[in-house]
Amino acid sequence: MHTNVKHIIYNLVIALAMTLFFSCKNDFKTVSKIGVAANDPVGIGDSINLKFTDSGKVKANLLSPKVFDYGNRKYSYSEFTEGVILHIYEKSQHSTIFSDYAIVNNTTNLIDLRGNVIVVTATQDTLFTEQLYYDKSNEWVFNNQPVQFKSKDYVTNGVGFDSDRAFTKVKVLDVTGQFAVLD
Repeated sequence: MHTNVKHIIYNLVIALAMTLFFSCKNDFKTVSKIGVAANDPVGIGDSINLKFTDSGKVKANLLSPKVFDYGNRKYSYSEFTEGVILHIYEKSQHSTIFSDYAIVNNTTNLIDLRGNVIVVTATQDTLFTEQLYYDKSNEWVFNNQPVQFKSKDYVTNGVGFDSDRAFTKVKVLDVTGQFAVLD
């Protein structure tokens, strides 16, 4: 009888192991979602100091106190809730962008900067606005919000802004204010 009980336990263990073995699937998407709620970020970063390089040269340096990565969403994005400072290096020139909040949409390649947005170009021209977009695909900076653009020789106020990435083709739209007209 002792052998019979051992044989029954042995068969139960084998049956249980086979059930577990054949019921498991190795679906990576399902496994990666385990422990992550649908609305939670897949990653949170503190004190970000991210350097973008090309051919061993630093092209940009992104600094931020906090980032939330929502790469697990259909329209994946990264959210910088405590602001960003972005240094852009182009040849021997350096531009800096400041913002209280930013969101990088990975699906549309659009960067949305919000709250006290300040852009200081390599020539020390300065843009002030509350919101600014950067289209990474077209390398185009734009908005339809009130702006103030200060250069060495003038200050231009308007509603709307268009520029290339290097700020060499700047357009302030719907210009407002007082102007001196030369005869």
